[in-house]
Amino acid sequence: MKNLGNMLKQAQSMQTRMAEIQEELQSVEVSGQSGAGLVQATVSGKGELRSLKLDPAVVDKDDIGVLEDLIVAAVNDARAKAEDVSREKMAALTAGLPLPPGFKLPF
Repeated sequence: MKNLGNMLKQAQSMQTRMAEIQEELQSVEVSGQSGAGLVQATVSGKGELRSLKLDPAVVDKDDIGVLEDLIVAAVNDARAKAEDVSREKMAALTAGLPLPPGFKLPF
C-alpha cells in the first residue's frame, strides 16, 4: 500500500505541474513567418493567434490569393513552433515515467 500512496502523490504532483504548464503556455508567445518575413504571425503557446503583421509590399488588391496563402503559411509556422514548445514542456514533466509510445498528455 505504501507504493500506491507514493504513486497517488506523484500523480497529484504531476497534475498540479500540468496545470502550471498549461498556464505558462497561455502566456508564451511564438512567432512564425512566411514570404521571407513579409508575413509574420504570433500565437500563444496554446496556438491562439495573437497578432498578424503584413509588410505593405505583400498587399496587392489584384492578387489577394498570394496574401491569403502567406497568412496561412505564417500562422501554421507559428502554431508548429508553439506545439514544439508545448511538447518540450510536457516531455520535461513526464521524463522518467513509463508511458507507452505515442501516449499524449494532457488527455
